[in-house]
Amino acid sequence: MSEFEAEVKKAEQELEQGLVPLENTNQTDEFLGELKMHAQEYGQKIQDAAEKAKDFASDKFTQAGDKFKEFSAKDPKEMVEDAKEFARQKPGQTILISAAVGLVLGLILRSGRK
Repeated sequence: MSEFEAEVKKAEQELEQGLVPLENTNQTDEFLGELKMHAQEYGQKIQDAAEKAKDFASDKFTQAGDKFKEFSAKDPKEMVEDAKEFARQKPGQTILISAAVGLVLGLILRSGRK
């Protein structure tokens, strides 16, 4: 469960705990004030989670751009040698990566025929 999902579940639980039926109409203003406070609190939590997600995506996009620049600067023969070295060092990961790539390509090619 991601941190965002955990925060959402926590917020839902807090909301359920805060929803108590009113027995007296004099308490309506107090209840509405508390409800407004909870709504603002949850709004802030959602804003914080969205900001974290944006920062995370931005970091990953920057890393991907750096890797792309690194790959575009390399010679193809050098990349093949790097791949061979990686396969020698981590054969299990290489098999899993190959299987995942094959599955994705198969799905793409299969969906293209329909």
